[in-house]
Amino acid sequence: MTNIPETGRTPRVQIRLIVIQVLVFSLLLTLGGRLWYLQIRNGQEYSDEAKNNHVQQVVQPAVRGSILDARGVALADNETRLVVSASRTELMKMKDDGKSVLTRLAGVLGMKPKEVIDKVRLCDSKTPQPCWNGSPYQPIPVTDEATTQQALTIRERAEDFPGITAEPTAVRRYGAPGKANTAQVLGYLSPVTDKEITKAQDTDSPYLRSDQVGRSGLERTYDKELRGKAGVTRYEVDNLGRVIGQAKNDKAEPGSTVVTSIDARVQAVAEYELNQAMKTARQSFDKNTGENYKADSGAVVVMEAKTGRVVSMASLPNYDPNSWVGGISAKDYAKLTGKNSNFPLLNRAIQGQAAPGSIFKVISSTAAVNAGYPFNGNYPCPSSYNVGGQTFKNFESQGYGSITIGRALEVSCDTVYYGIAHKEWLKDGGMKPKKNAKDWFYRTAHQFGLGKETGIDLPNEVSGRVPDRKWKQDFYKANKDAWCKQGKKDGSYVEKIAYENCLEGDKMRAGDSVNYSIGQGDTLVTPIQMATIYAAISNGGTLYDPTVGKAIVSGDGKTVEEIKPKSHGKLPFTRKTRNQIDSALAGVATRGSAAWRFGGWPQDKIPMHAKTGTAEVYGKQTTSWFATYTKDYSIVMTISQGGTGSGASGPAVRNIYDALYGLDDSGKQDLKKALLPTPQKSLPKIQQDGSIDAPQIKPYDPDSQKTPEEQTLAATLGRRD
Repeated sequence: MTNIPETGRTPRVQIRLIVIQVLVFSLLLTLGGRLWYLQIRNGQEYSDEAKNNHVQQVVQPAVRGSILDARGVALADNETRLVVSASRTELMKMKDDGKSVLTRLAGVLGMKPKEVIDKVRLCDSKTPQPCWNGSPYQPIPVTDEATTQQALTIRERAEDFPGITAEPTAVRRYGAPGKANTAQVLGYLSPVTDKEITKAQDTDSPYLRSDQVGRSGLERTYDKELRGKAGVTRYEVDNLGRVIGQAKNDKAEPGSTVVTSIDARVQAVAEYELNQAMKTARQSFDKNTGENYKADSGAVVVMEAKTGRVVSMASLPNYDPNSWVGGISAKDYAKLTGKNSNFPLLNRAIQGQAAPGSIFKVISSTAAVNAGYPFNGNYPCPSSYNVGGQTFKNFESQGYGSITIGRALEVSCDTVYYGIAHKEWLKDGGMKPKKNAKDWFYRTAHQFGLGKETGIDLPNEVSGRVPDRKWKQDFYKANKDAWCKQGKKDGSYVEKIAYENCLEGDKMRAGDSVNYSIGQGDTLVTPIQMATIYAAISNGGTLYDPTVGKAIVSGDGKTVEEIKPKSHGKLPFTRKTRNQIDSALAGVATRGSAAWRFGGWPQDKIPMHAKTGTAEVYGKQTTSWFATYTKDYSIVMTISQGGTGSGASGPAVRNIYDALYGLDDSGKQDLKKALLPTPQKSLPKIQQDGSIDAPQIKPYDPDSQKTPEEQTLAATLGRRD
């Protein structure tokens, strides 16, 4: 063995040892620094994350509460369906963003690939429907109509459908009992958004990502009560995700049930009769335009006169709220919102505004009396009235000589109101108003509740408009530049109007005041406002907040919170004036402008009061109004571009009353056939499990109460057309 001199080996070994020592110390230093960073600097943060990583939450959505009619019939409830959903989070992890999986899914479901892909994309300002408006982290429903075979295929071939689930789920259902659609009253649901989740985090009713939220109607107003509280089960898991114990369990609390004052039977009648009235109007000739009436939309309200509770509220055109369940298709969305849709999502009973025409005269009559004009005084009713070179005519240019205000209501004489309104305009200073101008006609309209919301428990109610002096000035400021630019002294009708408005659009002109006195001009009202007013005349003068919700019942049926009627004011007349107006409106139904629609009515048993209205609208056909009341109900119907009040709306309103009271064409009453001869006072009995023994509703058949001979006659002559 050859010995290597120690002097030759030592320097190299020492160098190597030094290098190794430096490396070791560097590694130790790096490791120590990292440990310090993890354990000292960010130790608490990672400790908290580690703890959270060992707790997994499973959310059990709460069952949404039902919406019932006054007798317990379900207007909106839930049914179990097989729902196929896609996890966008899982799909985005795939190279093709899950397109191949969604394409295979489309084949199983019998859908087009594009249709499925569109459903799971996220909505934004540039993305058209269909798209997902909810959180991107929750399962997105592709269909809620999967068959059992389709669900089994997806579950058995799980490796082909990663991120796809098929589970039985409670889904909202709008059953339309007895064909009572009730769409605009009920509203619809759509997924909660991230913005809403963030906003509600600090409230007593936070959202979960799986929640559906009410977007309109009762679903929106009572969303918090209907939604309930989701259940959350928290599991402890190890590093491999295996469950090692249960940390905490919060049971789901089902949503409360909302009982309404709607009667599904009356709702079905109201919807049917409104639809028939519009169909009949379209077959009627408008001599002013030389074509049939368009009758493009309408609404009707049936209200309890002594409480303000809404028994029925119908709006046409309507829609199927089930189309929103599980995500709305592009085709259905276009039908509901497109330019040619006529906007069926609008509830025209609370959002439809139009000039009221002569049904406004109960307000003008009250204003005249309060201004000092005796109700039974004599006032000229010529066929026309001239103001500043402009001629205002009576309906069909008919004159009645010298008559009282009561008689003017009965025959709907415009010129009586023109004359009184003109005198008051002069007393207030005319074009140069006094500082203390009384403005009786405008003040009284505000006192009747016009120009503001009624307070109904439905979202997005509009206020209408009282075109008083303040409104004139505000409107002038907003439109002056446009008027002055467009106006021409010798131009077209529109240009002449713009020219006049440019010069004096901020002033209350004589023509404005006389036109306003009969519910024309810039005045706008809603059907719910007029139903509230006529109900108040019926009950003696109390203006109630209209309500649809009647009670809220907890999910277990133990707690009942009744929604009691509330008043927001009194009509500004004395009992004497109220009784005089009441008598005149009874005269409208017996010998006035609506008498031909109430032939055979049992006036001695069920006094009927009515007022017709035919409102002129520039560029459109006339709006039909019919406002009525008995001691129990007020009913107001309107049809846009429908013609006269008694001609278009009158027969339908009469038919609704016949159904309510069980009357035949001769006025004979059969209480067995009466749907609601008196308002429903009691609440339906709900069991502890939330179930209810509700009566069955049959579709409304207008001829079911007629004898064969009567049916033959009705088919020959038409039903009160």
